[in-house]
Amino acid sequence: MRRFIYVMFEQSNSSPWARLLNLSLMLLIMANVLAVILASDRSIYLELQTFFDNFELFSIIVFTLEYLLRAWASVENPRYRSALTGRLKYLISPMALVDLVAILPFYLGLFFNIDTRILRVLRLFRIFKLSRHFSAMSVLLAVIRTELPTLVSAIFVMLVLIVLASAGMFLVEREVQPETFGTIPRAMWWATITLTTVGYGDVIPVTNAGKILGIFITILGVGMAALPAGIIASGFNREVQRRRETYRVLVRDALSDGILDQYERDQLHHRSSDIGLHNDEALDLMNQVTATKRSSTGPSDTITPTCPHCGKPVARVA
Repeated sequence: MRRFIYVMFEQSNSSPWARLLNLSLMLLIMANVLAVILASDRSIYLELQTFFDNFELFSIIVFTLEYLLRAWASVENPRYRSALTGRLKYLISPMALVDLVAILPFYLGLFFNIDTRILRVLRLFRIFKLSRHFSAMSVLLAVIRTELPTLVSAIFVMLVLIVLASAGMFLVEREVQPETFGTIPRAMWWATITLTTVGYGDVIPVTNAGKILGIFITILGVGMAALPAGIIASGFNREVQRRRETYRVLVRDALSDGILDQYERDQLHHRSSDIGLHNDEALDLMNQVTATKRSSTGPSDTITPTCPHCGKPVARVA
């Protein structure tokens, strides 16, 4: 039973029932986010208060059961094999913490006197539960985790430039516009929106020196604002290539005996879901490795050709 529950939750493509379960959870999360957004309008909330309250109770029951079942079945994962320490390790993993945050506001409201409006807003954190249902989100999180030192360095440089730009505008504009540039903290608003290329236009320099300095800061901001985006884009590309190469290695290992049996295909299918590869992309990579293996071993190779659409073996025609 525990293995069955683990497969249902963690291997969404293992069966139609697993796909239905994960699709239902994804739709429930989206419905919760929509409900929080609509409930922020007091007139809508008062008109449909019973529905919102009942829907919240239903969601809490479902999400609590999901959290407990995932924790119970987590020992099926080799990383959390130990019954006690394995589950504790799972409970402090990022996705388990996201699941906990999704239900925590409700239980906090039962024991502490917290403003219900704050609790409703905190329920928006349930949107992060969608990250386990979208492979692209897992890739993005992996990129941010890998590129975090570089991103921190870029943000630090941006903060230094904000301080320097604020100090410069304070020196040249403080006498003319003391209400906006009279202190360095006040000037930081203009420096921030200028360096990030937002440019609201609510605060602008009026002196010639301030305008010249503003031109240089604006030009500098164009490059600095694009720096974090470039870091994430290049990191995203490297992460995708790394996952593709990982899958190629898995296919080569499965082909070490020259044959891909159904069990190996199922395992590769599950691993492609864990890695975050689309089914068509995984099949294409599998066929590429198979073709390379066949060409390197000659026509007598025993590798069974596969259909490019469904990935199932096809019979050879004499």
